[in-house]
Parts: sequence; C-alpha cells; structure tokens
Amino acid sequence: MKVMLFPGTFDPFTRGHRDIARRASKLCDKLVIAVMVNANKNPVFTPEERVELITRSISAEDHPNVEVMYWDGLLVDLYRQENCCACIRGIRSESDFRYEAELALANRLLYPDYDALLLPCRDDMSLISSSIVKEVGYYGGDISKMVPAEIIDTVNAKLTKGRQQ
Repeated sequence: MKVMLFPGTFDPFTRGHRDIARRASKLCDKLVIAVMVNANKNPVFTPEERVELITRSISAEDHPNVEVMYWDGLLVDLYRQENCCACIRGIRSESDFRYEAELALANRLLYPDYDALLLPCRDDMSLISSSIVKEVGYYGGDISKMVPAEIIDTVNAKLTKGRQQ
C-alpha cells in the first residue's frame, strides 16, 4: 500500500491546500493530512479546530483514502510510523521550492528513506496563503475565494472574533 503524507500547520486550511490534497490523493492508496506544530508560528486555530476544518473541507465520500490527524512531533517520526513512501508538499513560487528542497534535505539527514514530492499549485491559487487569509479575514475582508465554502463561516467567525478581543 502506498501511503503519502501531506503535513502542514493549515492555519487555516485553504482552497490551495485542498487542491493539493485532492491531487495527491489520486497518487496513492492512502493520504494522511497531518496538522503539525510549527514553533515559529502562532496559530489562531487550535489543532483540534484545524483537524475539524480539514475534515469538513475534504469529503470522505469523494476521497475515502484521506485521513486527517494531529501530530506534535518530528515529521520523520510520523513518516516512519505511517510507513510513507513520500511526503507531499505544495509549492507556489521559486522561494517555496528552495525552502522545501532544504527541508527535504534536512529530513533526509534525520531519516535517509525520507522522500518528498513537490506539487506546484494551480495558477489561480498561487497567491493564497494562510497568512493572507488571516490578514484579510481579521479586517472583515472577503475570503470566499481563499477558503473552502464548507468552512468559510467558521473561519470568518474566528478571525473577526480575534479582532474584537
């Protein structure tokens, strides 16, 4: 069974993330979307909320081979635990490519069997990032073209609530 891992902070999950997940799920028997901790980021959504947002965004009926989970540890440990053949990473730009290439090399130092597949995003999603979603949503802007319709109300409520506090 070919298992691939799609890790990220997903704070929040975007249409770009969903597109990468849908495309990657066609390449393997099982795709594990892992909500990860990043010590350099200060997430707005809790890990549990992020898992819920992703689960609502990815239809189990349309993608029965996708599993969503939370992981608070080294990526390579989860990769090994799930017996993955590759880690899926979405890239939007040349700078993303460089960052992901360096990350792949670092992970290979920790686990020599680690491998990464870099999927370029669709042109119409190249400017979507979780950071932009948070900034626009915080000020009450329209994020409907940035996040899946299934979660837009939840994301808007959380982001505008953050501004009111």
